[in-house]
Amino acid sequence: MQLAIPHAPRAVRLAQVPGAVARLVRGVVLGVAAIAVLGLGAGYLGRYFVEEQRFTSRAELVDALVGASHAPPLNQREDAEGTLDVLYTFAGEEHSVSGVRTDADLAAGLGHGARVQLLVDPSQPGRPREATHARARAARVGLLPWGLGLGALVALTGFAWEVRRLWRREVVPLRLGALVWLTPDDGYLPEGKGEAVFPAHFFRQDVKHPVRARCRPQRAPVRNGGKVLAAVVPGEPGWCRVIDEELARTLGWVR
Repeated sequence: MQLAIPHAPRAVRLAQVPGAVARLVRGVVLGVAAIAVLGLGAGYLGRYFVEEQRFTSRAELVDALVGASHAPPLNQREDAEGTLDVLYTFAGEEHSVSGVRTDADLAAGLGHGARVQLLVDPSQPGRPREATHARARAARVGLLPWGLGLGALVALTGFAWEVRRLWRREVVPLRLGALVWLTPDDGYLPEGKGEAVFPAHFFRQDVKHPVRARCRPQRAPVRNGGKVLAAVVPGEPGWCRVIDEELARTLGWVR
């Protein structure tokens, strides 16, 4: 095989690197799937968020009497809810409602005849909410848009990171890296599927440089006797990328 390798910077595209586009497509598919899941979640939670905001904007504060309270056992109250049976008057009408949710500790501390404040929606006066509990939940719901936005940002950042990683890992060594004849320390390349890493070295100006090298055993490397052609990774002189015959032909490095 006769090589005709241009000087750096060499014209190399990501699409010319075997397997790089497939990995990028997988990243796109995973990113789109993540964003789709976030979109569905945003649709569901968005309706919930809007409803909560509408309730808090319409609701009026009403004093009520506790008829009975129900709370879980003491050892089960952490982050749990209790319920209240309440009596209150709204718009001149008396209401008796059971099962008004509230914090478990608050429910446990309220007995018969205790006073409590409710938030009542004028359009649904028979479905009150305990004020402290409703406001705390509305505050948590208010964080939902930020959480969804953060999730979308994470997905886009992950995709951008994968593109950058592929470019620096696969393309930059071929474009800018020094090309060397690499000698595997074990005298042979590893076998198997996928990517493999092995110890090797090369000489430059009679100085031995030990490195770690990446290769794909299923692809035939460009050889010169017991040596293989490799590109030194810029910025990481302890790493090399082995160049296989298929890649060399794709890049036009073979006469």
